[in-house]
Amino acid sequence: MMKTTCLICDGLLQFQKDTILNEIILCDDCGTELEVISIDPPKVAEAPMEEEDWGQ
Repeated sequence: MMKTTCLICDGLLQFQKDTILNEIILCDDCGTELEVISIDPPKVAEAPMEEEDWGQ
């Protein structure tokens, strides 16, 4: 299990060793979506907002 802290609330984030780069995880404390940007050492960033796809 890997551990780091949430950028928003400083809550503890734990994710499995099979987590992949760019995977989206949720902070259990504040609900923020975070993107895994590094595996070793474990680091996260705020997940990018999804843009609307207006059927184009």
